[in-house]
Amino acid sequence: MDNTVYQNPLNTRYASREMQENFGDEKRFRLWRKLWIALAESEMELGLPITQVQIDEMKAHADDIDYARAEQYEKKFRHDVMAHVHAFGDAAPSAASIIHLGATSCFVDCNSELIIMRDGLEILLKKLVNVMDKLKAFAMKYRDLPTLGFTHLQPAQLTTVGKRATLWLQDLMLDYENLQNLLAHFRLRGVKGTTGTQASFLDLFDGDAEKVKELERRVVKKMGYDRVYGVTGQTYPRKFDYNVLCVLSQIAQSAYKFSNDVRILQNMKEVEEPFEKSQIGSSAMAYKRNPMRCERMGSLARYMLSLPTNSAVTASTQWFERTLDDSANRRIVNAQAFLTVDAVLNIYMNVTDGLVVYEKVIARHIAAELPFMATENIMMECVKAGGNRQELHERIRELSMQAAANVKAEGKENNLLDLIRADDAFRAVRDRLDEILDARKFIGRAPQQVEEFIAQEIDPILQKHASLLGEKGEVNV
Repeated sequence: MDNTVYQNPLNTRYASREMQENFGDEKRFRLWRKLWIALAESEMELGLPITQVQIDEMKAHADDIDYARAEQYEKKFRHDVMAHVHAFGDAAPSAASIIHLGATSCFVDCNSELIIMRDGLEILLKKLVNVMDKLKAFAMKYRDLPTLGFTHLQPAQLTTVGKRATLWLQDLMLDYENLQNLLAHFRLRGVKGTTGTQASFLDLFDGDAEKVKELERRVVKKMGYDRVYGVTGQTYPRKFDYNVLCVLSQIAQSAYKFSNDVRILQNMKEVEEPFEKSQIGSSAMAYKRNPMRCERMGSLARYMLSLPTNSAVTASTQWFERTLDDSANRRIVNAQAFLTVDAVLNIYMNVTDGLVVYEKVIARHIAAELPFMATENIMMECVKAGGNRQELHERIRELSMQAAANVKAEGKENNLLDLIRADDAFRAVRDRLDEILDARKFIGRAPQQVEEFIAQEIDPILQKHASLLGEKGEVNV
C-alpha cells in the first residue's frame, strides 16, 4: 500500500474483499467485453456481416485486458469507453472494425453498472439474512428473560430481552422485503442506442424493427437477464440509483438503531458487544470496555444515510435524454454506498454472533423499578381481600413518594416493599409480595410473541435462503 497518498478506508479497513472486487475495474471491464461480444454475436446471428472468426477472437481475449494500453488510449481520447474499444481491438484485430457496432458508451457503461449493482445487492442479501439468523437465535434464547422496557428512555413496563431483539429483527425483515422488491423489478438498460430510440440499429438492419427488437432480446439473454427498461434516454433511469440507495439507507438505519440500543445497554452493563482478550478500550483508561464495534457501525451508517440525497439530486438534474454531470459523482457514490453497507453488515454479523447478556445485572435493575410498577397489582390484591380501593390508592401513592425520595434524594435502594410490608393497610398481601412481584408475571405475551413472530415471519425467509447461512462477520481492525 502506498502510504504517501490518501487511501479510502472503506477499502483498507472496513468493506469485505468480496464487495471491493464486485466494484473493481477488473469486473467492470470484463463485463464491457462480455457485452461487446454478446452484441457482436447477436448482430451476426441476425445477418450482419460479422464472422465467427471475429467472434472467436473476441472471446479468446475477453479477459486479458491490457490496462496500460487502455490508460494510454484514455489520455489520448479523454474517453474511457473508446479507450477500451481500441484496447480490445488491438487484442482482437480481426474484430476491431465491428466492436461496439451501433452502440453508444452507455450500452456497456449502464448495463455493466446495473449488473454490478445487482450482484452487490445479492452480496448484501446474503449478509442481511445471516444477521437475521443470528438475531433469531438470540431472540429465542432470551425470549422469556424479563428486562426493563423503556419509553422516552425511562423505565416502563417489563418486556424480555428476546422480545426487544425481535424489534431489531423486524426492522431487518422490512429491509429484506424492500431489497427483494428491488431484485424482483430489476432490469437492464438493453440495446437502445444514443438517445434511446434505437435509430443506429434500425439503420444497421435496413429498417427491420423486428430484428432490432430481437437483437435486444438476444443480447440481454446472453448476459443472463430477460427484462429491460421499455424506454430510456441515453442512460437507464437514474431514479433506480436513488431507489437502490434508499434500500441501502434503510438497512443502515436498522443497524444504526441496533448499535445505539446496544451502546446504551452496555452503559447499563446489561448487554455487551464482543470484547477480545487483547483489545484495548482506551489508550488512557485501561479499565474501559468501549463498544467500539457498535460505534463504528453507527459511524458508517450515518455516512450511508447521507447518500440518497445525492442520488436524488442526480436523478433530478438529468436534462432531457442525459447530461454527463452524473458520471464522476456516480463513480464515487454508488460504489461507496455498497461498500459502506457491506461493512455495516459485517460488523452487525460479528456483534450478534457474540453478544453477552448479564442476567444478574438485569435482575437487579428490575428489582429497583418493579415495586413501583407493581403497585397496581398490590392494590388490587388488597381490594380482593376487602380493602377500600381509594384509601389504598392514596396510601400507596404516599409510600411511593417516600421510596422515590429515598432513591433520588438519599441515593439509597428502593425501599417501597419494606414500607408496604410495615403498613397495616397492606397486611392482607404482606406474605405474598414476592409472589406478586415475580417479574415473569409482568412480561405479558412477550415470549409467545417472539415464538410466533419468528415462526410466521422470519423462519420462511431463513428457510428460503438456507444455502446462504453460516457466514461470519470479520472485524479486521
